[in-house]
Amino acid sequence: MNKPLVLKSIAEYDSFRKHVKGTVGFVPTMGALHAGHASLLKQSVHENDSTVLSIFVNPTQFNDPQDLEKYPRTFEADFALAAECGVAAVFYPDYKEMYPDNYRYVMTENSFSKILCGAARPGHFDGVLSVVMKLLNIVKPQKAYFGEKDFQQLRLIEDMTKAFFMPLEIRRGPTLRESSGLAMSSRNTRLSKEGRGKAALIYKTITTAKSAVEAQNILNEAGFKVDYLEEIDGRRFVAAFLEGVRLIDNVTI
Repeated sequence: MNKPLVLKSIAEYDSFRKHVKGTVGFVPTMGALHAGHASLLKQSVHENDSTVLSIFVNPTQFNDPQDLEKYPRTFEADFALAAECGVAAVFYPDYKEMYPDNYRYVMTENSFSKILCGAARPGHFDGVLSVVMKLLNIVKPQKAYFGEKDFQQLRLIEDMTKAFFMPLEIRRGPTLRESSGLAMSSRNTRLSKEGRGKAALIYKTITTAKSAVEAQNILNEAGFKVDYLEEIDGRRFVAAFLEGVRLIDNVTI
């Protein structure tokens, strides 16, 4: 098993990229990798000659400083998973490398980003789209991989790349779930054992409730703090807090 290269600067990455032959697949992450990320990495490795993983906890997409501080950072375990999946390189920049402008220039979308997570977390998607645009310009992949768990994010990135005529394909990966039905997420590690079991009620509820209103009432009565529960374009979206951890999910209806 070959170990991936760890590249901390754009100059290091450019040097690596010049010698890559064939297609490049790209999986951007904030680390704290789990089986959902591994699925995307394996999909990329299968479909491309080389796969690049990025790990960067992007501060511009956090509207709560405490949420940023608590975000899990597990680079050693992430690196081991990357090696196991067959990743060629890990791009691991710091804030100064990614934001030499100190976030003076911002990518903004004025419609779909303002609802759901965008309404609850002002500026969140500006940060997401800005960092993804930067990463895609740096990595220069033919294909980039995003999971359907963050469906609103996925749609915005798909639309952004089309709007700016970016020469790559956005590939979707299905939401992976724990045996309980809970959508896999890096944030799940912040839940207690009891909370992790209770969190499975989110998926059960949004798949069985007859309406969004019924689903929201069930979750509220169970002790969740529902941020939103809405139905848009044949899909049911939810964000809810449990033990101070914000959990999101979505399903087709």
